[in-house]
Amino acid sequence: MEILDGKAVSEKIKEDIANEAEDFFEVTGRKPHLVAILVGHDGGSETYVASKMRNCEKVGFKSTLIRYEENVTEEEVLGKIDKLNRDEAVDGLIVQLPLPEHIDPEKITAAIDYRKDVDGFHPINLGRMMRNLPCFIPATPYGIMLMLEHYQIETEGKHAVVIGRSNIVGSPISILLARNSKPGNCTVTLTHSKTKNLSEIVRQADIIVAAIGRKNFVTADMVKEGAIVIDVGINREPSSTTKSGYKLYGDVDFDQVAPKSSWISPVPGGVGLMTIVGLLKNTLKSAKGDIY
Repeated sequence: MEILDGKAVSEKIKEDIANEAEDFFEVTGRKPHLVAILVGHDGGSETYVASKMRNCEKVGFKSTLIRYEENVTEEEVLGKIDKLNRDEAVDGLIVQLPLPEHIDPEKITAAIDYRKDVDGFHPINLGRMMRNLPCFIPATPYGIMLMLEHYQIETEGKHAVVIGRSNIVGSPISILLARNSKPGNCTVTLTHSKTKNLSEIVRQADIIVAAIGRKNFVTADMVKEGAIVIDVGINREPSSTTKSGYKLYGDVDFDQVAPKSSWISPVPGGVGLMTIVGLLKNTLKSAKGDIY
């Protein structure tokens, strides 16, 4: 069993991004600029956004965090998005999810200029990804593909089973793994909470992508010997033993599954760190005009 080490891979890729950002600054006189909008004070969202801002600074990007209280109106957020869309000094714009119930996430996502949608959630980017056209790939699936590429994991002809069909992770990664590319060329089964005989299907997998959002959902009896296991889950639970006051768990029962795996990504220290790398790479591509 070997670890898909998101920390080591992300640090290497961030070095490359920093070098490119420095070259960009020398040519243009400005830094790639990412703006994040955060509504409310959700603990997980606070942590994720702070990490994104910190990593922007680390690679030589400019970052701006715009905060709103929980009771902000949908109209005010949409107005700010419109203003940022028209600001030529902004390369990437993200709105941290989840949002309060009175704000429609679909409306917010669609309002972001797809040319600045570095999270890759806009319907235009998702549609272009489906057609294998240049686009911003959703940051988490993009990070997973970068991790597989870094470790030169052979995916061609493998059976990949994706658990979870979200528009952010499950559905996009199923498309990317099936593509005629490297990594890619998998035969993909996309499963979800309503799939019958789920354990039996997962046991057939050469590659498992667990993105269902349930702590320790994938157990050892669901995994065949030698499988590659990619754990996308980030499940937070209160803990009195950690400095932060909470502990993270993946969708995979790591201790039980790891001995049966050929490769496995841990939580934390795996896909979460690669998601930030995907976001940074998309922001740099936006600044350079590589996609649009």
